Amino acid sequence: MSTHTVTKESAPAQAPAAPSERRPAAAGRRRSPTHVLLSKGVVNGVLLVAAFYMLMPVSWLLFAATKNHRDLFATGGFSFGDFNLFANIHDVLTFNDGIYLRWFGNSLLYSVVGSAASALLCTATGYAFDKYDFRGKEKLFGLVLGGVLVPATVIQLPMYLLASKVGVVNTYWAILLPALVNPFGVYLARVFSEGYVPNEVLEAARVDGAGELRTFSRISLPMLAPGFMTIFLFSFTGSWNNFFGALVMLNDDSLYPVNLGLFMWNTNTSQQPEFYSLVITGSLIAVIPLIIAFIGLQRFWRSGLTAGAVK
Repeated sequence: MSTHTVTKESAPAQAPAAPSERRPAAAGRRRSPTHVLLSKGVVNGVLLVAAFYMLMPVSWLLFAATKNHRDLFATGGFSFGDFNLFANIHDVLTFNDGIYLRWFGNSLLYSVVGSAASALLCTATGYAFDKYDFRGKEKLFGLVLGGVLVPATVIQLPMYLLASKVGVVNTYWAILLPALVNPFGVYLARVFSEGYVPNEVLEAARVDGAGELRTFSRISLPMLAPGFMTIFLFSFTGSWNNFFGALVMLNDDSLYPVNLGLFMWNTNTSQQPEFYSLVITGSLIAVIPLIIAFIGLQRFWRSGLTAGAVK
C-alpha cells in the first residue's frame, strides 16, 4: 500500500519537469535572425559568383558573335562593335556549301536518336533490376555501377578496336552504338522504378492476364516517364558534348558532329584568321539546342537530381 501511495504522489511531481527540460534545448537550437541573414547572404553570394563564372563565357560568346572581324580584335571582350550578327550567321550557314548545317543535323541525330534509345534501354534495365529476382542480381548491378567510375576517354581506344573489328568505323553506328551504354542511367532507372512503380499494380496486371512485356510497355513505362525524360536529358547532354569519341571514330567530315567540325575550323585560324568569326558564331548556334533542352525539360532534370535523396 505504501508503494502504491508513493507512485501516485510522485507521478504528478515529475510531469511538469519535462517541458522545462526541453525548453532550453529547443531555445539552444533556434538560430538568431542575424545568423539566418548571414547564412542566406553567404549562400546567395556563392551562388552569384558561381552564376557569374558559368555565364561569363556565354556572355563573351554572345558579344563576340555580333562583331565583324575587325571589331573582334579592336574592341573589348564585353563591348559591342558594329552589329554584324546576322551576317555572321549567314556566313556560317553558307560556308563550304552549308557544311555547318550537315554537322548540326548529325549532332541532332547522334543526340536525339542515340539518347532516346539509350534512355529506353536504361529504363528497361533498371526496371528489371528492381522488379525481378535472379541469381547474382546485386553483384551484376554492382558491376554495372562500376562502369560509372570508368572515364569515357579510357575506353575509347578499345571501343575503336571493337568498332574496327565489326566494320562500323567512320559510320553513324560508330557514334550511336556506344551511346546506348549508360551505367548511371541504369542506376537512375532503378531508383525511379522503386519509387514510381508499386508492386501491387504489377500483380494486378498479371492477375488480369497481362504478360511481362505488355505490363512494362503499357503500365510501367508511362509511370516511369519522369525517369525516362531525366535519363534522356543526361544522355542528350553527354552525346551533344561528345567530342573525343567522334574524333577517334570519324574521318569523313560529312559525318562530323558540330563540335568536331568547329574544332576543325579552329585549327585553320592560325593561317586564316577569318575562321575566328565562323568558329565563334558557330559555337553560339551550337549552344541553342542545349538551352532549349534545359528550359523545356528542367522539371525532369530537377526531379532526376533529387531522385533517391529521400527514402
